[in-house]
Amino acid sequence: MAKAVTIYTDGGSRGNPGPAAAAFVVLDENQNQIYASAEFLGTATNNIAEYTAFLNSIVKAAQLGIENVLVYSDSELMVKQIKGQYKVKNPDIRKVYDKCIKQLKSFDNFSIEHVRRDKNVHADALVNQSLDCQGDIEEVTETIDEPENKNQKPVKLGILLSGGGRSMANIIDHIKVGRLNAEISIVISSRSNIGGVEKATAAGLNLKIIRKKDFADIETFSEAIRQQLVAAEVDLVIQAGWLCLWKIPSEYKNRVMNIHPGLLPSFGGKGMWGHHVHEAVLEAGCKVSGCTVHWCNDEYDKGKILVQRCCAVEDDDTPDTLAGRVFQQECIAYPEAIKKFIETFQG
Repeated sequence: MAKAVTIYTDGGSRGNPGPAAAAFVVLDENQNQIYASAEFLGTATNNIAEYTAFLNSIVKAAQLGIENVLVYSDSELMVKQIKGQYKVKNPDIRKVYDKCIKQLKSFDNFSIEHVRRDKNVHADALVNQSLDCQGDIEEVTETIDEPENKNQKPVKLGILLSGGGRSMANIIDHIKVGRLNAEISIVISSRSNIGGVEKATAAGLNLKIIRKKDFADIETFSEAIRQQLVAAEVDLVIQAGWLCLWKIPSEYKNRVMNIHPGLLPSFGGKGMWGHHVHEAVLEAGCKVSGCTVHWCNDEYDKGKILVQRCCAVEDDDTPDTLAGRVFQQECIAYPEAIKKFIETFQG
């Protein structure tokens, strides 16, 4: 584990006092994420939320055995109070402040600095996610130099795609930095002229084009996919923007994952993909949306839910702006679900 870390903290309240949450992100010396979390606090003020985030972050750093800590917060008042430049007069804040000062004695070196909100994006996003879900959030990742499963053979992934390949690219990035002990042994595209094909080719991956229209029926289409997966010795199939219904063979039962850009079971089913989902969410007046990773079966969006993450729906959202916010959650949720499979698969 790293001996020196950078931490970003943020706290927020909708109402001041109102529903509040406290979040922090821990990065190692190379700015790789080690840990991130958000705690839903119930009703609290902004200042209490900011201090709780700071306290939670340094408690976690101490638990991780960190010796040197640099904290960034967008609360200029709290930063000046921790530095001793301003006094803490509010008795409720003083209680948390005293706990913070006591905890800081566990570090060899500590510093805290103010940062603009636009430089504190991840912690701020976690606060809003926690407020939207009214629950806690935890993100645990491994650093490049100490993967827990480094002595295990990589799990072989088969990627099915029909579009731009953004989810595939995200998975590739997680593999490269050691957060997923996996390798992509085959990419199957249902279309020939799409961004996903270009990305797979550029990455030097084993690519096959299997178009549904080239087969007489769903049975022969599904069998062609199965043969390629088996030949590539695929352990886990990842549908990454795959738009074709196919019959999942028995050997891949509970080994085909899909990610849906909505919170199933709502807004699922045939024809509900991409912008169609976001349009339906906005038309329904939902205040929260998100993504769902689930096991696939032979029905659209009906398999067991594995991971869900949510985000706010803003009053001025369009399908495109909502899609961007949901995709941020997809980039976290899919690797999380794959990692859980890997841990179970490797025992």
